[in-house]
Amino acid sequence: MPKKVVKREGDEEPFVPEKIVAAAVKSGADPETARSIARDIEQIDEDKIETSEVRERVLQKLRAHDPEWEKQWRSYDKGVKRLYRRYRDGLYE
Repeated sequence: MPKKVVKREGDEEPFVPEKIVAAAVKSGADPETARSIARDIEQIDEDKIETSEVRERVLQKLRAHDPEWEKQWRSYDKGVKRLYRRYRDGLYE
């Protein structure tokens, strides 16, 4: 199981499978499928994994179950990142 996730900026944080489950459910996957996807990612035998690799693997698995889930993930992900940038840039202070 990956122990750390390497963010785009190089920061590292603990691998938390529940983040995959929550995002997959928000994209339309049922909870059991979402947990199955998270378990598959947990099986990666590396100490560290980049967020981009996690994202691509999750999207691939969502697409295999239902292409609409992948589209909804991308839309959700885009919205979350947009909100994060606004908070980071002080637009909501």
